[in-house]
Amino acid sequence: MENSLWVEKYRPDVLKNYVGNENIKSTITKYIETNDIQNLIFYGPAGTGKTTLAKIIVKNIDCDYLYINASDERGIDTIRDKVSGFASTASFKPLKVIILDEADFLTINAQASLRNIIETFSRSTRFILTCNFLERVIDPLQSRCHVFKIVPPSKSEVARHTHNILHQESVVHTEDDLKILVENHYPDLRKIINTCQISAKDGNLVLDKQALVSSTYHDEVIKLLKKGSFSGIRQVIANANVNDFDELYRVLYDRAEEYTKNIALATITIEEYLYHKNFRIDQEICVMACIAKLIQLK
Repeated sequence: MENSLWVEKYRPDVLKNYVGNENIKSTITKYIETNDIQNLIFYGPAGTGKTTLAKIIVKNIDCDYLYINASDERGIDTIRDKVSGFASTASFKPLKVIILDEADFLTINAQASLRNIIETFSRSTRFILTCNFLERVIDPLQSRCHVFKIVPPSKSEVARHTHNILHQESVVHTEDDLKILVENHYPDLRKIINTCQISAKDGNLVLDKQALVSSTYHDEVIKLLKKGSFSGIRQVIANANVNDFDELYRVLYDRAEEYTKNIALATITIEEYLYHKNFRIDQEICVMACIAKLIQLK
């Protein structure tokens, strides 16, 4: 049955249809030709094709594979039971591959256990890890894998790909529609495709411009932080409708010199709230508490 979700329906099955990262594609082509791969880590922003690339590999080599979303199954039991169990079983295929999607969510103990499994079953099993934040993957795992940074396709490539999908779905749209979508959600191609599907009504693309909030809302946060506008930042964050603020914390750290002279204390503050967020249910309140402290530094 054809997949009703466009993001799955138009997920490429072969490497030539994969958008962007030409240098990485040439390396992956060699893997496919030899029907063998190294242990791999793909890292980069959300929605830029890490999981897609992993699935293309296992679909184009002769292997048995296991897919695990590590954000849902992040503990050591998953590694001991599912991963070790799959790696240790016999297979009629020459290779077994385990995809650990969002591996940066794995606990430290789970990652340590995975390190041993990679070594134990190195003759028959390969691992592909995907993550948004490479620094959350322990160094011993990184050293056992070939690490690739997945760079988002250019805005023009994303616009062309989006246009092709809308054309195949017979959805009437304009260049301005594509520009708005790309400007608001780049580099998250997955979000762009999902927004297209939601906005397709009676064969036309009808964008809710009020609901579209720029994925670069961080720029607005920095601008308002310079002015010390707590209420303004609170409104921007509420409008952004995001649940994961890790990227914003990183922006606050990387661009600290733009809003404060006390960069050292700003760094300590950001680190403090990065720790606090692990114990808070409402992440928006936590990030706003961090913002409040940073405003006081002025």
